[in-house]
Amino acid sequence: MTISVAVADDQALVRIGFCGIIAATEGFSVVGEAANGAEAVKVARASHPDVMLMDVRMPVLDGIEATRQITSGAAAAGTRVIILTTFDLDEYVFGALRAGASGFLLKDTLPADLLTAIRVVAAGEALLAPSVTRRLISEFAKIPPLGATEPTSSSLPRPATAHGATTTAAGAASRTDKVTALLTYRECEVLQLVTTGLSNAEIADHLHISPATAKTHVAHLLTKLDARDRVQLVIIAYQSGLATQ
Repeated sequence: MTISVAVADDQALVRIGFCGIIAATEGFSVVGEAANGAEAVKVARASHPDVMLMDVRMPVLDGIEATRQITSGAAAAGTRVIILTTFDLDEYVFGALRAGASGFLLKDTLPADLLTAIRVVAAGEALLAPSVTRRLISEFAKIPPLGATEPTSSSLPRPATAHGATTTAAGAASRTDKVTALLTYRECEVLQLVTTGLSNAEIADHLHISPATAKTHVAHLLTKLDARDRVQLVIIAYQSGLATQ
């Protein structure tokens, strides 16, 4: 089965380089190129690539908004986005996660790692193994969900006031309880292993279960936690306190 890929980057040399590597490898095909975010959305809707490599900082429409439009619209359903970033802690990547990106690559990634990453994402998983990805996700996870009111400036619990204000620790415990109430003990174990970057096969080996059973547990996690993919599972695990750095 051939994996179709599109590349969006405003730097022509970078874009041509990625396309050349992909097109020269058996089992891959390049179905489109884009020099800005608006073009990326058009390519995704017209060519329906399995994977879109997306730069963050581009003219006309940035990679974050382009990612949101691609992942949230029916016109490009099935296309998964890998963010390309020059910096291993790019502030814009946090927004890209919320927009539905499935993973990250640094632009100095080795060709073999680029191809492996595309295969992983095309298979429905996320890029969690590289250390940079774990750092990005854990940093993102420090940002409270929209509507959250717990203070985040300190990890130390605040004393209750005369008005009965809750502490940071209490808020974190509440988020943990909400998640664990939805999951079985085994599913909590699997979620914690997902945050370490393990594949379904590696989770199965660690828990002494079959790969099919591990895959079923991950599918249940996605459904119960209303997560789009494994990246969002990791975010939920960090925000709920089930995973720590």
